[in-house]
Amino acid sequence: MAKKVTVIGAAIVDVLAGPIGNKLMDTGSMPMENIIMTYGGNGHNEAVTLSRLGVETSLVTKLGNDETGKRVLSHLKEEQVGTDFVVIEDNLVTGINVVLYDHEGERRFLTNPAGSLRRLSKEDVLRKADDFDDIVSFSDLFASPLIDLNAAEMIFKKIKEKPSRILAVDMVKPKKSEKIRDMEKLFKYIDFFLPNEEELKLLSDMEEPEAAKQILALGAGNVIVKKGKNGCDIWNKNGCTNIPSCKVARVVDTTGAGDTFVAGFLYGLSNGISIEDCAQQGCITASKCVQHVGATDNQ
Repeated sequence: MAKKVTVIGAAIVDVLAGPIGNKLMDTGSMPMENIIMTYGGNGHNEAVTLSRLGVETSLVTKLGNDETGKRVLSHLKEEQVGTDFVVIEDNLVTGINVVLYDHEGERRFLTNPAGSLRRLSKEDVLRKADDFDDIVSFSDLFASPLIDLNAAEMIFKKIKEKPSRILAVDMVKPKKSEKIRDMEKLFKYIDFFLPNEEELKLLSDMEEPEAAKQILALGAGNVIVKKGKNGCDIWNKNGCTNIPSCKVARVVDTTGAGDTFVAGFLYGLSNGISIEDCAQQGCITASKCVQHVGATDNQ
């Protein structure tokens, strides 16, 4: 029987526009091929993708008690994502991101730092942590200033009180120039650490092999480095294995590609397949994402 997954992370609304040109800021207006409103956030993207892959999934997130929050909550339920761990807070604005993408699919973001995207707290996560599933994905380390490294340690320790639980941790760019040495106390709890190349570089100021080996030496079980068109590298006690990406005819928008990679990887874990096959599943899922606008709209 497949294991269930609990995802911890943001669920917001994305407004995507593009492809943008170099003269965007010099003109009064610019026609776009696409301007759409969709749902996003690292936690949302992972949870919805997992649910569509047939994995029973719940999401730990925070929403405002506003019209946007109600829409996000309704959407999660329609996607059959469990919402028992969702926190609804009065007087909080549910996050809305504006995502501008160019002709190569690369993105620029406009965000609201006071919105729900940055307001998930340690207390929000821990209040029902005993009920989390056998696989837990912390989808966006560094996203919320209310979960600093000390708070993350408390969360990870609580999650791993159940020895059989698998903890996977993805991240966004460090907000306070955090380095591997600052995270030393976290890695012993992490079974799978999934940064992309740029994020790993920001954490380490080292080349990938040295950085990955340092993280493993600090106690992480596996380091999975997401490398876009170059697939991913799996680092563990057996060394390094590269899993190639899946070729696509055209990259349209990379929004959510890393999140859907993680979802594909977790799908593999939930079904007990090898780590190499998990990574291959991640590459397959991400390849479907980048061929469309938005993270999950056209899966």
